[in-house]
Formats: sequence, C-alpha cells, structure tokens
Amino acid sequence: MQHPHRCPECDGTIRETDTEHVCADCGLVVTDAPIDHGPEWRTFSDDPDHAPERTGAPLTRSRHDRGLSTEIGHSARLTGRKRRKFARLRRQHKRATIPSKADYNRIYGFTEIRRLIGTFGIGTGLRDQACTLFASAQTAGLLHGRTIEGFAAAGVYATCRTNGVTRTLDEIAAAARATRPELTTAYDAMNRDLGLPTGPIDPREYLPRYADALSLPARIERQARELVAALETDGLVAGRNPSGVAAGCLYTAATDTDHAVTQSAAAAVADVTPVTLRATYQNLTDA
Repeated sequence: MQHPHRCPECDGTIRETDTEHVCADCGLVVTDAPIDHGPEWRTFSDDPDHAPERTGAPLTRSRHDRGLSTEIGHSARLTGRKRRKFARLRRQHKRATIPSKADYNRIYGFTEIRRLIGTFGIGTGLRDQACTLFASAQTAGLLHGRTIEGFAAAGVYATCRTNGVTRTLDEIAAAARATRPELTTAYDAMNRDLGLPTGPIDPREYLPRYADALSLPARIERQARELVAALETDGLVAGRNPSGVAAGCLYTAATDTDHAVTQSAAAAVADVTPVTLRATYQNLTDA
C-alpha cells in the first residue's frame, strides 16, 4: 500500500507548495490546484484577526441598490477623444443602472433623506430606517398623487418619532423641500397604511434640548419634569402641543427660581406662540 506522503513512482518524499504536491526526488507533480483559495493580500500586522480583507463597502439601505452597483469615475489624464468616449460610457452606464421610473424616484427620495439626516446630524442607523420606510411606502403604492419630497420628509419625521428623537413637524418642514401640508399628508398615509408604532409625544423629550437652548441649569430641567408629571396627573397634557407644554413648564420652573427667561424667548425655542406658552403657565399657576 502506497504511503500518502510518498511518491507513487519512486517512493520519494512529497514536497507541498501552495498549489502543488511535487516529488522532491523525481520531480513528479502528484496533485495540483491552479486556484489558490487563500487571500490575495499580505498583512504585516501581528494580529491576523485585523487583517485588511478586501470585501468591498458594507451594504446600506440608504442606496436604491444597497450599494452593490459600480460607477465609472473621472480622470484628469484623459483628453480629447478618450474623454468624450468615457463621458458617453458614463452616461450609458448611469442609464443602465436606473432601469425604471420607480428606481429613479427611489434614488431621488433616498438622496433627500440623506440630505435631511445630514442637516439634523442624526445617525446613520436612523438614515437607513428612514430609507427603508420610504421604500415600504413606495412598494405599497402610497406615492401615487403625492410628492416624493413629502414622503422623504415624512420618513425622517416618522423615524425620529419612533426612536424618541425630538424633531418637530415645523423643524422638518423648514429643512425639507416639501411644504408642511405635503409632509403631514405623507405622514398620515404612512401612519394609516403602514401601521407605524407611534404614540403621543412625551413633552419631557423636548426638555433637554430646550433647556440647553435657553442656557438653563439642570435643576430647572428636573423641576420642569416634575411640572410635566403634575400636568399629566391632572389630565392637562392630552390633546395639547407637547412642544408648548415643555416650553411652558421650563418657563414656569425658571420663573419660580428667579431665572431670567422671557416668554417670547421660551416660545421661540419651542416654535410656538407666547399664547400657547401662557396657557400652560396659567394651568400650572392655578394648580
């Protein structure tokens, strides 16, 4: 019986390389594997677990193709005929990657979502959620007769609400390319047909941001939280603007501690009128 590590011709010693098993005595190639299944890179790091594997960019939901497509780049070295040739190739390649109007609308909507997310400085996780929500609305046929910009803004607003990120409708509408009626129409359609897990906004979610904008100390913010809880106990929060309730509680807490905050300043931070703020202040004063 032939030993597995001996040459079948001369019984010599088998020498193993990356792709071949060769007899060291007679030179017979016993087996060969022309495909090297190992990595194509070399690493000089002492930690092999952090070797730079070339697997491409990670998949992302913020791209219509999840980031799998390729692009023909630009080069300053091309001149004359080659530059015009690659311009035509780039144009045809771009057309081939967007085969339908639905794909074009999705690209435009995702671009608007990424712009809004960058404007508000929100994380990439919420960006991917907003893009997924936009794609779900498009698949459900909710975009027919409505604006793409409105659904992009509504996706960002709905994602912020479901993740407890305090952004009001007016803030989103001010930064979006859609009007507030377009935003609310798209959000109502998403909330109705997609079943968003949204509930009433807690006024306490606005307190840290408003307190920071008004330069109020932490003790006033804590007192404002207690005032919100008191209003909830008396049933005076339901059906009211949560942003106005938060501003009114902050103004009341600042007034009780002789902190210099005007009604107009507190109302401006919350983007409500002083009348709305005074309604909450009057309720707290009566209580």
